[in-house]
Amino acid sequence: MSKRTSKTGISARFGARYGVSVRSNAGKVLRKKNKKYTCPVCHYQKVSRISTGIWSCGKCDHTFAGGAWEPFTRASDANQRITRRATTGATSADMAYIATQAALEYERSIAAAEDDEEE
Repeated sequence: MSKRTSKTGISARFGARYGVSVRSNAGKVLRKKNKKYTCPVCHYQKVSRISTGIWSCGKCDHTFAGGAWEPFTRASDANQRITRRATTGATSADMAYIATQAALEYERSIAAAEDDEEE
C-alpha cells in the first residue's frame, strides 16, 4: 500500500506537526529566504541573506538592506522608481505606469458615479 500523503520540500523537517497550512506557509517563506537573488551591482545570482533584512552578494561583497524574506520588496521597488524619477526624470515605463493608474482611477470614478445614480 502506498503512502497517502508526502512530506515535500523544505518544510518536511516539521513532520506531521503544526498543521498543513502552517507547514505550507512556512515552506513558502523558507524557500524565499534561502533562494539566491540577483545582485543589483554585479548582476550575478549570488545574493543571500545574512540576517533579517540584511542581504549580501557573494561575488562583489555588496551588502544592502532589504525585506525580511526577500531582498527586493514592492515598497523598495516603488522607492527606487521615485528616486530614479527625481534624479533622471520620468522614463517611458514610468509614464506608462502613471497613465495606467490614472485610467484605472478614472474608470473607478465613473463606476462609482453610476452606482450613486442607481441608488
